[in-house]
Amino acid sequence: MGIIAWIVLGLVVGLIADRVMGSPHGLIVTTVIGIVGALLGGWIADKVFHVENIQGFFNISTWITAILGAIVLLGAVELATGKRGLTSGRRRSLRRR
Repeated sequence: MGIIAWIVLGLVVGLIADRVMGSPHGLIVTTVIGIVGALLGGWIADKVFHVENIQGFFNISTWITAILGAIVLLGAVELATGKRGLTSGRRRSLRRR
């Protein structure tokens, strides 16, 4: 896959992972999480499960692996930073408006 395909894949996968985990980020962070998550998912699938799965942009196994990798990465980042979506204080202030 070319660099543009990786960026598009990363953006879409990052958006899906953000929605699944309930932790909104900016567009650039979402794209980076998606790209790194796709690479992480591919690496884990290759090393742990011995599956060669990054085969093309329109291959369903590429998308599933990328989404799972991005979710794992996002979960690890949230666990390391202790952040989980909007804090309760921010939620209350958003409701008042």
